[in-house]
Amino acid sequence: MRTNRGMVKLILLSLVTCGIYGIWFWATVGEDLNILVPTGKKTMHFCLVYFIFSWLTLGIVPLVWMHRISAKTGEALRQRGINYSFGAGTFWGWDILGSLIVVGPFIYLHKLCKALNLAAADFNAKNNMNQNYGGPQQAYAPQNGPVNQ
Repeated sequence: MRTNRGMVKLILLSLVTCGIYGIWFWATVGEDLNILVPTGKKTMHFCLVYFIFSWLTLGIVPLVWMHRISAKTGEALRQRGINYSFGAGTFWGWDILGSLIVVGPFIYLHKLCKALNLAAADFNAKNNMNQNYGGPQQAYAPQNGPVNQ
């Protein structure tokens, strides 16, 4: 699972690729979280959120999606015993309210990337996987045993 996510990389590559890297980044976040937290509902694919539901719901579905991604990231950290404060409140506090001070969304992106990197590194260490591997063929769910992908 990828452990090299970064805010600066996301911003710069999104600018260079006219947003394509950003779409790919968010799509992989959802896929990785489905592996990191295999219990409960699966995350809707970002392309559906971005291309279809965002304009149909006037931007409400992307807000709900980001809320769930943030909550699921926090859950992944808690399940793995990683002491890093992150959750849905981080999204609403830094990304939404923080936009009033301009730097809030950047702080949120940094915290999200760090939280995902910590959870992915723990997943890789416990599953003896290469840190830059694209995605496991068989992931280990701590409570339920192996889960086929």
